[in-house]
Amino acid sequence: MKLTFGIPNMCQAKAIFSPWEEKVTGAEQTKFAKWAEKLGYEMICVPEHHIIPSAHVELSGPHYFNAYVGMAHFAGATETIRVNSCIAILPTQNPIITAKALSTMDWLSSGRVTVTFAVGWLEEEFDLLGVDFNKRGAMSEEYTQAIIELWTKEKPEFEGKYVSFKDVAFEPKPVQKPHIPIWFGGDVDAVLKRTARYASGWWPFLTRPDQIAMPCASLDTGHSRRDFLRDPLGVVVILLDLGDFRRRNTAPVHPLLCQPAKLVDQFLFGRVALRHRFVEHDMAFADLAGRHAVKHIFQLATVVGLGLDEIDTAGDLVGPGQER
Repeated sequence: MKLTFGIPNMCQAKAIFSPWEEKVTGAEQTKFAKWAEKLGYEMICVPEHHIIPSAHVELSGPHYFNAYVGMAHFAGATETIRVNSCIAILPTQNPIITAKALSTMDWLSSGRVTVTFAVGWLEEEFDLLGVDFNKRGAMSEEYTQAIIELWTKEKPEFEGKYVSFKDVAFEPKPVQKPHIPIWFGGDVDAVLKRTARYASGWWPFLTRPDQIAMPCASLDTGHSRRDFLRDPLGVVVILLDLGDFRRRNTAPVHPLLCQPAKLVDQFLFGRVALRHRFVEHDMAFADLAGRHAVKHIFQLATVVGLGLDEIDTAGDLVGPGQER
Protein backbone atom coordinates (compact mmCIF):
# COMPACT_ATOMS: atom_id res chain seq x y z
CA MET A 1 0.00 0.00 0.00
CA LYS A 2 1.29 3.49 -0.90
CA LEU A 3 0.17 6.58 0.97
CA THR A 4 0.11 10.18 -0.20
CA PHE A 5 0.68 12.80 2.48
CA GLY A 6 -1.54 15.90 2.53
CA ILE A 7 0.50 18.85 3.83
CA PRO A 8 -1.62 21.48 5.63
CA ASN A 9 -2.20 24.96 4.19
CA MET A 10 -1.41 24.07 0.59
CA CYS A 11 -4.63 25.78 -0.45
CA GLN A 12 -7.51 27.46 1.35
CA ALA A 13 -10.50 26.24 -0.64
CA LYS A 14 -13.50 26.37 1.67
CA ALA A 15 -14.55 22.74 1.17
CA ILE A 16 -11.25 21.26 2.34
CA PHE A 17 -9.62 23.97 4.47
CA SER A 18 -9.63 24.04 8.28
CA PRO A 19 -9.00 27.41 9.99
CA TRP A 20 -6.06 26.10 12.02
CA GLU A 21 -4.12 25.46 8.79
CA GLU A 22 -3.67 29.18 8.19
CA LYS A 23 -1.11 29.24 11.00
CA VAL A 24 1.08 26.60 9.33
CA THR A 25 4.16 28.31 7.87
CA GLY A 26 6.38 27.36 4.96
CA ALA A 27 9.10 26.24 7.35
CA GLU A 28 6.59 23.96 9.11
CA GLN A 29 5.41 22.57 5.78
CA THR A 30 9.00 21.62 5.02
CA LYS A 31 9.19 19.82 8.37
CA PHE A 32 5.97 17.98 7.46
CA ALA A 33 7.52 16.84 4.18
CA LYS A 34 10.61 15.49 5.94
CA TRP A 35 8.47 13.79 8.58
CA ALA A 36 6.27 12.19 5.91
CA GLU A 37 9.35 10.87 4.15
CA LYS A 38 10.71 9.45 7.41
CA LEU A 39 7.45 7.56 7.94
CA GLY A 40 7.61 6.12 4.44
CA TYR A 41 4.88 8.04 2.63
CA GLU A 42 5.05 7.75 -1.15
CA MET A 43 4.17 11.22 -2.43
CA ILE A 44 3.49 14.89 -1.69
CA CYS A 45 1.12 16.73 -4.03
CA VAL A 46 0.97 20.49 -4.63
CA PRO A 47 -2.19 22.27 -5.86
CA GLU A 48 -2.06 25.31 -8.11
CA HIS A 49 -3.79 28.52 -9.08
CA HIS A 50 -1.89 31.56 -10.32
CA ILE A 51 -4.38 34.26 -9.31
CA ILE A 52 -7.88 34.23 -7.81
CA PRO A 53 -10.45 36.87 -8.81
CA SER A 54 -12.05 38.49 -5.77
CA ALA A 55 -15.46 37.06 -6.66
CA HIS A 56 -14.09 33.51 -6.20
CA VAL A 57 -12.17 33.98 -2.96
CA GLU A 58 -15.10 32.96 -0.75
CA LEU A 59 -15.35 29.60 -2.52
CA SER A 60 -11.78 28.91 -3.64
CA GLY A 61 -9.70 30.81 -1.11
CA PRO A 62 -6.79 33.15 -1.91
CA HIS A 63 -3.84 30.89 -1.08
CA TYR A 64 -2.22 28.66 -3.73
CA PHE A 65 1.32 27.80 -4.77
CA ASN A 66 2.90 27.65 -8.16
CA ALA A 67 2.89 23.86 -8.41
CA TYR A 68 6.34 23.46 -9.97
CA VAL A 69 8.08 25.77 -7.50
CA GLY A 70 6.39 23.98 -4.60
CA MET A 71 7.24 20.55 -5.98
CA ALA A 72 10.87 21.54 -6.51
CA HIS A 73 11.13 22.86 -2.96
CA PHE A 74 9.77 19.67 -1.40
CA ALA A 75 11.93 17.52 -3.65
CA GLY A 76 15.00 19.51 -2.63
CA ALA A 77 14.14 19.19 1.05
CA THR A 78 13.82 15.38 0.86
CA GLU A 79 15.64 12.39 -0.61
CA THR A 80 13.15 9.61 -1.40
CA ILE A 81 9.54 10.82 -1.39
CA ARG A 82 7.94 11.61 -4.74
CA VAL A 83 6.38 14.95 -5.66
CA ASN A 84 3.34 15.63 -7.85
CA SER A 85 0.98 18.46 -8.72
CA CYS A 86 -2.70 18.32 -7.90
CA ILE A 87 -3.09 19.89 -10.36
CA ALA A 88 -0.91 22.08 -12.65
CA ILE A 89 -2.88 24.22 -15.11
CA LEU A 90 -1.30 23.17 -18.38
CA PRO A 91 -2.57 25.81 -20.88
CA THR A 92 -1.49 28.84 -18.85
CA GLN A 93 2.24 28.46 -19.51
CA ASN A 94 4.35 27.90 -22.59
CA PRO A 95 4.93 24.13 -22.85
CA ILE A 96 8.66 24.56 -23.49
CA ILE A 97 8.96 26.30 -20.12
CA THR A 98 6.84 23.60 -18.49
CA ALA A 99 8.90 20.81 -20.02
CA LYS A 100 12.14 22.45 -18.90
CA ALA A 101 10.94 23.09 -15.35
CA LEU A 102 9.82 19.48 -14.90
CA SER A 103 12.84 17.86 -16.57
CA THR A 104 15.17 20.01 -14.45
CA MET A 105 13.27 18.94 -11.34
CA ASP A 106 13.38 15.28 -12.31
CA TRP A 107 17.10 15.48 -13.02
CA LEU A 108 17.95 17.18 -9.73
CA SER A 109 15.69 14.90 -7.67
CA SER A 110 17.04 11.70 -9.24
CA GLY A 111 13.72 10.85 -10.85
CA ARG A 112 11.10 11.56 -8.18
CA VAL A 113 8.64 13.66 -10.18
CA THR A 114 5.10 12.94 -11.36
CA VAL A 115 2.94 15.68 -12.86
CA THR A 116 -0.85 15.95 -12.95
CA PHE A 117 -2.00 18.33 -15.66
CA ALA A 118 -5.45 19.87 -15.99
CA VAL A 119 -7.02 22.28 -18.45
CA GLY A 120 -8.32 24.63 -15.74
CA TRP A 121 -11.84 25.78 -14.92
CA LEU A 122 -11.64 29.40 -13.74
CA GLU A 123 -12.30 31.53 -16.82
CA GLU A 124 -11.46 34.83 -15.13
CA GLU A 125 -8.02 33.49 -14.22
CA PHE A 126 -7.38 32.75 -17.89
CA ASP A 127 -8.53 36.26 -18.82
CA LEU A 128 -6.09 37.80 -16.37
CA LEU A 129 -3.27 35.68 -17.80
CA GLY A 130 -4.18 36.51 -21.41
CA VAL A 131 -4.96 32.88 -22.34
CA ASP A 132 -8.01 31.96 -24.41
CA PHE A 133 -10.23 29.95 -22.07
CA ASN A 134 -12.27 28.46 -24.92
CA LYS A 135 -9.17 26.98 -26.55
CA ARG A 136 -7.71 25.41 -23.41
CA GLY A 137 -8.60 21.84 -24.42
CA ALA A 138 -6.99 22.06 -27.84
CA MET A 139 -3.98 23.83 -26.34
CA SER A 140 -3.59 21.13 -23.69
CA GLU A 141 -3.63 18.42 -26.34
CA GLU A 142 -0.85 20.10 -28.31
CA TYR A 143 1.12 21.07 -25.23
CA THR A 144 1.13 17.47 -23.98
CA GLN A 145 2.43 16.21 -27.33
CA ALA A 146 5.10 18.91 -27.45
CA ILE A 147 6.27 18.23 -23.88
CA ILE A 148 6.61 14.50 -24.54
CA GLU A 149 8.51 15.27 -27.76
CA LEU A 150 10.98 17.45 -25.84
CA TRP A 151 11.42 14.86 -23.11
CA THR A 152 11.95 11.85 -25.34
CA LYS A 153 13.56 12.84 -28.66
CA GLU A 154 17.24 13.53 -29.26
CA LYS A 155 16.28 16.06 -31.94
CA PRO A 156 12.82 17.25 -30.90
CA GLU A 157 10.59 18.75 -33.54
CA PHE A 158 6.95 19.79 -33.37
CA GLU A 159 4.61 21.77 -35.59
CA GLY A 160 1.28 22.82 -34.16
CA LYS A 161 -1.21 25.62 -34.03
CA TYR A 162 -0.17 26.81 -30.57
CA VAL A 163 3.46 25.72 -30.31
CA SER A 164 6.16 24.86 -32.86
CA PHE A 165 9.89 24.18 -32.74
CA LYS A 166 12.62 22.51 -34.80
CA ASP A 167 16.41 22.54 -35.05
CA VAL A 168 16.68 22.76 -31.27
CA ALA A 169 18.46 21.04 -28.39
CA PHE A 170 16.67 20.24 -25.15
CA GLU A 171 18.55 18.89 -22.14
CA PRO A 172 18.61 17.62 -19.49
CA LYS A 173 16.11 14.93 -20.35
CA PRO A 174 14.13 13.50 -17.43
CA VAL A 175 15.83 10.76 -15.47
CA GLN A 176 12.68 8.61 -15.66
CA LYS A 177 12.12 6.71 -18.88
CA PRO A 178 10.46 6.97 -21.25
CA HIS A 179 9.53 10.24 -19.49
CA ILE A 180 8.10 11.74 -16.30
CA PRO A 181 4.79 10.02 -15.42
CA ILE A 182 1.88 12.19 -16.55
CA TRP A 183 -1.54 12.13 -14.92
CA PHE A 184 -4.56 14.21 -15.90
CA GLY A 185 -7.09 15.77 -13.56
CA GLY A 186 -10.78 16.30 -14.29
CA ASP A 187 -14.01 14.43 -14.86
CA VAL A 188 -15.25 15.11 -18.40
CA ASP A 189 -14.96 12.71 -21.33
CA ALA A 190 -12.23 14.77 -23.01
CA VAL A 191 -10.02 14.35 -19.94
CA LEU A 192 -10.60 10.60 -19.84
CA LYS A 193 -9.71 10.31 -23.53
CA ARG A 194 -6.57 12.39 -23.03
CA THR A 195 -5.65 10.19 -20.07
CA ALA A 196 -6.03 7.08 -22.21
CA ARG A 197 -3.83 8.57 -24.95
CA TYR A 198 -0.96 9.92 -22.91
CA ALA A 199 -1.16 9.30 -19.19
CA SER A 200 -0.30 6.80 -16.51
CA GLY A 201 -2.79 8.15 -13.98
CA TRP A 202 -6.08 9.98 -13.52
CA TRP A 203 -7.04 12.46 -10.77
CA PRO A 204 -10.83 12.91 -10.57
CA PHE A 205 -12.22 16.11 -9.13
CA LEU A 206 -16.01 15.87 -8.75
CA THR A 207 -16.60 12.17 -9.41
CA ARG A 208 -18.04 10.50 -6.30
CA PRO A 209 -16.33 7.36 -4.98
CA ASP A 210 -19.39 5.22 -5.67
CA GLN A 211 -19.41 6.42 -9.29
CA ILE A 212 -15.73 5.92 -10.03
CA ALA A 213 -15.91 2.50 -11.69
CA MET A 214 -17.65 3.63 -14.88
CA PRO A 215 -15.12 6.27 -16.01
CA CYS A 216 -12.24 4.04 -14.99
CA ALA A 217 -13.66 1.24 -17.11
CA SER A 218 -13.28 3.53 -20.12
CA LEU A 219 -9.56 3.76 -19.34
CA ASP A 220 -9.18 -0.01 -19.13
CA THR A 221 -8.38 -0.33 -22.81
CA GLY A 222 -5.30 -1.63 -24.59
CA HIS A 223 -3.38 1.63 -24.90
CA SER A 224 -4.20 3.07 -21.49
CA ARG A 225 -3.76 -0.24 -19.66
CA ARG A 226 -0.28 -0.70 -21.07
CA ASP A 227 0.64 2.80 -19.96
CA PHE A 228 -0.90 2.36 -16.53
CA LEU A 229 1.00 -0.84 -15.93
CA ARG A 230 4.20 0.87 -16.99
CA ASP A 231 3.91 3.38 -14.13
CA PRO A 232 5.36 1.87 -10.94
CA LEU A 233 3.14 4.04 -8.76
CA GLY A 234 -0.55 3.16 -8.74
CA VAL A 235 -2.66 4.86 -6.13
CA VAL A 236 -6.18 5.46 -5.05
CA VAL A 237 -6.33 8.57 -2.95
CA ILE A 238 -9.13 9.25 -0.48
CA LEU A 239 -9.36 12.59 1.28
CA LEU A 240 -10.82 12.04 4.74
CA ASP A 241 -12.30 14.63 7.07
CA LEU A 242 -11.11 13.48 10.48
CA GLY A 243 -12.63 16.36 12.43
CA ASP A 244 -15.19 14.13 14.11
CA PHE A 245 -12.44 11.68 15.01
CA ARG A 246 -10.54 14.41 16.83
CA ARG A 247 -13.60 15.71 18.65
CA ARG A 248 -15.15 12.37 19.60
CA ASN A 249 -12.20 9.97 19.18
CA THR A 250 -14.22 8.06 16.61
CA ALA A 251 -13.79 7.97 12.86
CA PRO A 252 -16.48 9.25 10.48
CA VAL A 253 -19.23 6.70 9.94
CA HIS A 254 -18.18 6.13 6.35
CA PRO A 255 -15.03 8.03 5.34
CA LEU A 256 -15.53 7.23 1.66
CA LEU A 257 -18.59 9.47 1.60
CA CYS A 258 -16.76 12.49 3.02
CA GLN A 259 -16.52 15.28 0.47
CA PRO A 260 -14.50 16.07 -1.40
CA ALA A 261 -13.09 12.62 -2.09
CA LYS A 262 -10.22 12.17 -4.51
CA LEU A 263 -9.57 8.80 -6.10
CA VAL A 264 -6.47 8.51 -8.21
CA ASP A 265 -5.03 6.03 -10.67
CA GLN A 266 -4.80 2.31 -11.14
CA PHE A 267 -7.11 0.82 -8.56
CA LEU A 268 -8.18 -1.41 -11.45
CA PHE A 269 -4.81 -3.07 -11.07
CA GLY A 270 -4.99 -3.67 -7.35
CA ARG A 271 -2.86 -0.91 -5.88
CA VAL A 272 -4.41 1.22 -3.19
CA ALA A 273 -3.35 4.31 -1.29
CA LEU A 274 -4.93 6.54 1.30
CA ARG A 275 -4.55 10.26 1.85
CA HIS A 276 -5.76 11.90 5.02
CA ARG A 277 -5.80 15.50 6.17
CA PHE A 278 -4.93 16.28 9.76
CA VAL A 279 -7.23 18.53 11.73
CA GLU A 280 -4.25 19.72 13.75
CA HIS A 281 -0.55 19.50 13.00
CA ASP A 282 -0.12 17.14 15.90
CA MET A 283 2.28 14.31 15.11
CA ALA A 284 0.92 11.88 17.70
CA PHE A 285 -2.65 12.47 16.57
CA ALA A 286 -1.64 12.14 12.93
CA ASP A 287 -0.23 8.68 13.62
CA LEU A 288 -3.39 7.68 15.45
CA ALA A 289 -5.60 8.99 12.66
CA GLY A 290 -3.57 7.13 10.09
CA ARG A 291 -3.90 3.85 11.95
CA HIS A 292 -7.64 4.28 12.26
CA ALA A 293 -8.13 5.27 8.62
CA VAL A 294 -6.30 2.20 7.33
CA LYS A 295 -8.93 0.01 8.97
CA HIS A 296 -11.41 1.31 6.39
CA ILE A 297 -9.39 0.15 3.39
CA PHE A 298 -11.67 -2.84 2.92
CA GLN A 299 -14.64 -0.50 2.59
CA LEU A 300 -12.70 1.20 -0.18
CA ALA A 301 -12.12 -2.16 -1.82
CA THR A 302 -15.86 -2.78 -1.84
CA VAL A 303 -16.63 0.60 -3.41
CA VAL A 304 -14.10 0.31 -6.23
CA GLY A 305 -14.69 -3.38 -6.85
CA LEU A 306 -11.36 -4.81 -5.78
CA GLY A 307 -11.09 -8.28 -4.38
CA LEU A 308 -9.65 -8.33 -0.87
CA ASP A 309 -6.80 -10.52 -2.04
CA GLU A 310 -5.71 -7.71 -4.37
CA ILE A 311 -4.95 -5.34 -1.52
CA ASP A 312 -1.65 -5.27 0.30
CA THR A 313 -2.73 -3.81 3.61
CA ALA A 314 -0.69 -3.54 6.76
CA GLY A 315 -3.64 -3.60 9.17
CA ASP A 316 -2.56 -1.36 12.02
CA LEU A 317 -0.14 1.21 10.68
CA VAL A 318 2.02 3.66 12.60
CA GLY A 319 3.44 5.02 9.39
CA PRO A 320 3.27 3.51 5.92
CA GLY A 321 6.86 2.36 6.26
CA GLN A 322 6.29 0.77 9.67
CA GLU A 323 4.09 -2.26 9.12
CA ARG A 324 3.15 -4.57 11.97
